Amino acid sequence: MAAVAAEEARLLAWLRGPAAAGGPGGPELSAYVAELAALGLAELGREPARLAAERARVGAETRRLAFEHYRAFIRSAECTGRAGRGFGGIESRLGSLLDRLPALQDACRNFMRDAEEIACSRRMNSLTLNRHTEILEILEIPQLMDTCVRNGYYEEALELAAYVRRLERKHSSIPVIQGIVDEVRQSAQLMLNQLIQQLRTNIQLPACLRVIGYLRRMDVFTEAELRIKFLQARDAWLRSIQASIPDDDPYFHITKTIEACRVHLFDIVTQYRAIFSDEEPLLPPEGQALNEGAIFHGWVLQKVSEFLRTLERDLRRGVGGRLDSLLGQCMYFGLSFSRVGADFRGQLAPLFQRVAAAAFRKAVEEAVEKFREEMNSYTLISAPAVLGGSAGVPVPTAQPGTLQPPMVLLDFPPLACFLNGLLVAFNDLRLCCPVALAQDVTACLEEALGEVTKTILAFHRAEEAAFSGREQELFAQFCTAFLEDLLPYLNRCLQVLFPPAQIAQALGIPPTQLQRFGRLGHIDTVALREPLAFLLPTPEESTPCPQGDADPLPGEQENAPGGAPLPDIPAVTG
Repeated sequence: MAAVAAEEARLLAWLRGPAAAGGPGGPELSAYVAELAALGLAELGREPARLAAERARVGAETRRLAFEHYRAFIRSAECTGRAGRGFGGIESRLGSLLDRLPALQDACRNFMRDAEEIACSRRMNSLTLNRHTEILEILEIPQLMDTCVRNGYYEEALELAAYVRRLERKHSSIPVIQGIVDEVRQSAQLMLNQLIQQLRTNIQLPACLRVIGYLRRMDVFTEAELRIKFLQARDAWLRSIQASIPDDDPYFHITKTIEACRVHLFDIVTQYRAIFSDEEPLLPPEGQALNEGAIFHGWVLQKVSEFLRTLERDLRRGVGGRLDSLLGQCMYFGLSFSRVGADFRGQLAPLFQRVAAAAFRKAVEEAVEKFREEMNSYTLISAPAVLGGSAGVPVPTAQPGTLQPPMVLLDFPPLACFLNGLLVAFNDLRLCCPVALAQDVTACLEEALGEVTKTILAFHRAEEAAFSGREQELFAQFCTAFLEDLLPYLNRCLQVLFPPAQIAQALGIPPTQLQRFGRLGHIDTVALREPLAFLLPTPEESTPCPQGDADPLPGEQENAPGGAPLPDIPAVTG
């Protein structure tokens, strides 16, 4: 039974194979196969003949229909041909259309994009037209800023700059806004330059306060940088004033410099203290290492140092006999600065001390050189005996409280001229005579007197062989006048210029102990006498001489350096 079923299945598969492969007729074929399976053997034998007869009938019927309806078939064939040709044209045109569709799609996309851009631009133009006034105001900000800066309307310019900064924070990505910001920054830089330039002029305190207020609102500098900028600008103005002072006359230059510095420098200090506060905060800001108060103090010290250098340079160039006037002006300048804590009077003394010492040394050297010239042309025979009996030259009467030069020196013109030169040096020194110069002046005098002693000895060696008895006597009187009259008088002059009580007070010792500190304000006459001792007459031959090294009179010792000038010896003609 299983074999029969398998055979039947193979047969059905074989019979269904062509039907499955052909497609149509599958259900009819299945029904026909089912019908065949139901027939008996005899009926199956007759089935081929029946199928052949059925086939012949169907063929005859088809031929009859073809003969009866041939026109329909012809029209159908023609219609089918036309339909085929139409479908071919349609297919070709459809292919062309399909080829052009991508370009059409791209064109449509471009059109849509352009339409969107045009619509967006139209909306922007409409919005721009509606906001035309506001946009115009924004676009005119750079021009308005430049106008305000050039006309000095700094308050309005600062407001515009603040508004532009807010615009930049909100719309920094817009090119137009960025261009406006750049132009406004250029105008702000111009305003900054103008404000700093105002500080370089003769500006008063209210204007200074306004300018510094504008600079602070611009927020360009830190507090320390703002102080430095202020001092730099005011310093440039002060330098321009100092540079305009003529430099031909040292005295005129330094007096005008003192006046300019005293007035304008004090104004700058006042302005700085009114604008900036030097009070140190209890807790300085984090990272701040700069002491802002030190900026001002450093600048003041710099200006004082510059003034002292200028003073020293002009003093070296020479101010004539007006050293006392100049010292008074400088002291008043230093006193005025003591009110702002910059008293520099203590630094003036060394400058004037050096200048006074140098001027005194130069005058003494000139007197020594003049003495040498006089000795080169001096002859003892031509020496007039003024005090010996001639009354041709009147002797001036001494004024109370003054030092009268020894009139015996009129007999010896070189000594008289030398003393006149020293008295001129003393009178110039008296105008500005610091007590600290006592030792230097004494040493300078001793050095000059040593040179005079050498000149006298050289004259003696050169003329000794030709001396007559009278000339030998006159030369001995010459040496006696030098040692017994000139030197004691110089000691009294030194005690007038440098009173021992004043020197002792400066040293902080009693006047009785002054001798322990050497020869302060006192010439060593013993050392000067030794080289000329062999030329002096014997005691029985010498005439009475004035008070040697006696102590000065009370009136002479009390004469202060600022008293009456020391009188000169009347001119002696040879």
